[in-house]
Formats: sequence, C-alpha cells, structure tokens
Amino acid sequence: MSVTAMEQAHPSVPKARRHGAREAAIAALAVSPAVILLAGLLFGPALAVVLFSLTDWQLGGASFNFIGLANFQALFADALFWKALGNTALYVVLVVPGTVLLGLLVALLIEASPGLRGFYRAVHFLPVMSTMSAMAIVWGTMLHPTIGLVNRLLGVFGIAGLNWLRDEHTALLALALIGIWQGFGFAMVLFVSGLKAVPQQLYDAAAVDGCDGPFARLRLVTLPMLGPVTMFVVILTASRAFEVFDSVRVLTQGGPNYASEVLLTRLYAESFDYLRTGYGAALTVVYLAIVVALTLTQARFLERRVHYA
Repeated sequence: MSVTAMEQAHPSVPKARRHGAREAAIAALAVSPAVILLAGLLFGPALAVVLFSLTDWQLGGASFNFIGLANFQALFADALFWKALGNTALYVVLVVPGTVLLGLLVALLIEASPGLRGFYRAVHFLPVMSTMSAMAIVWGTMLHPTIGLVNRLLGVFGIAGLNWLRDEHTALLALALIGIWQGFGFAMVLFVSGLKAVPQQLYDAAAVDGCDGPFARLRLVTLPMLGPVTMFVVILTASRAFEVFDSVRVLTQGGPNYASEVLLTRLYAESFDYLRTGYGAALTVVYLAIVVALTLTQARFLERRVHYA
C-alpha cells in the first residue's frame, strides 16, 4: 500500500505525523541553547588554540601576524620538545603498568580478606582524593637527601641514600613512583567493582573442571572477565599520566638538566614564562593530537582482546 493510499485509508495518519514533527521541532528548539553552549565550550577553545598556533602572538601583545606553520617547524626542530616528549613517554610507560598491576593486586587482596573491606578501600583511595600539589611537598620532604624518611629507611638496611629529585638518573623514576602512588587507588576501586560483577557460577564451573587453584582461577576466570574494566583503567591511566604537571612543577621544575621535563611543563614554560603564546599553542595542538591518537590506538588494540560477558 502506498503512502497516499494509507493516508486516505487512515485520515489520522497525516495528523499524527504532523504532530510528531511538531514535537520533534519543539524538542530540538528546547535543547539547542544547551547544545550550542556545550559545543562552544568544547570546540571553541580548541579552535582558538589552533588559530593561535598559526600566529606569532605573545601573551599581552597588542597585535600579531599569521605565520602559517612556522611554529610547528620550530617545534619539531626544538631539542627540548623531543626531550620532553621522550620523558613523558617514559613516564607513561612506568606509571601505567605500575598503576594497573598495583590496583589489581590491592583489589584482589581486599576482596580475599573477609573483614575491614570498607576500611582498606578508604585507606587506599585517600591518595586519589588528595591535592597533588600539597602531597608533592610531602613527598619532597620524604625524598630529601639528608632528612628524608626514604633515605633513613634505606640507611637502616645499610643502603646508601640517593638525591632522588636532583639526580638525572632518579628524578623521573621518583616522579613515576609518586604517580603510581597517587593513581592506583582509583584503579583499585574500579577493579573491586569489576570483581563483584564476576558471576560465582563461573568459579563453580571452573572448579568442576578441575580448576581449583587460585592462580588458575585468576588466569582462566577472573582476568578474562575483568577485560572491559582493565581496558577502561588502562586508557584512563594513560590519559592521566600524559597530564602529569603538578608534581613535576613543584618538585623538580623539569630538572636537573631537563631530566624530568615533560610536555605540560614545557608548554607552561613557553606560554607563561617566556610568553611565546603562539609557540605554546602549537605545542598544545601536538599534545592534544598525541593524546587522542594514543587513546584511539589503545581502545582499538585492547578491544580485540576484551571478553564481554
């Protein structure tokens, strides 16, 4: 039956269709201010950064000139940019596995213990709630070469202390350990939620098949069922690791000799210390492109290895 014949047979159809179209138009009109505002908040700053990256504007300057891709050319020729990018990549490589593995281990231990689960969860989640700038000062005191708690504990075992934050070989490692400490509590909470969602029937079926050992249960049941949670934790942890700034700025300022310089501290220095806003905008564009590419790559790579119940 054609649309015209159907409308003739059912006169109420055109009226209902017009009524539905009117409702859709009213709904679109009602949400349009929020959509426009949200789009402006999301894409407006990003567009402004892209435009500034094509200029030689300096913060506070009254005028600027469009210089095309000159800022990007200077950026890719800058040795400090590549140094900061390498340090950021190494920081991510250290923090992501450490945070994920430690968060999973703590979650397994908490769920295996019968009592005080709420207390242990709260204690391990406290670093996530703390302000990183304030905690960085505490860590700076703990890592002090002479009066720091870490070196004093090492001295008890006869191990010589190190100048953790002023040695080129240990500064980035110390910052990565602080990053793991600050982030593993959030990973733990997510893994605890994932463990509670694993059906007990799977463990019972595994026991019937002769899989009684804890490590076999972990390998064959728990880890596959935690696939979606693990993918989310890895992507979120990597994104947050790329955003490292507070601890570096407070503890090392990128030193010594740029050994702990990361992308965001380089961006801050160029934009606000040297007032090279156009150059800093170009660095921001590259930084955002790297984060988006990393996130999409991780999602595509991990999606193939995730089991969804």
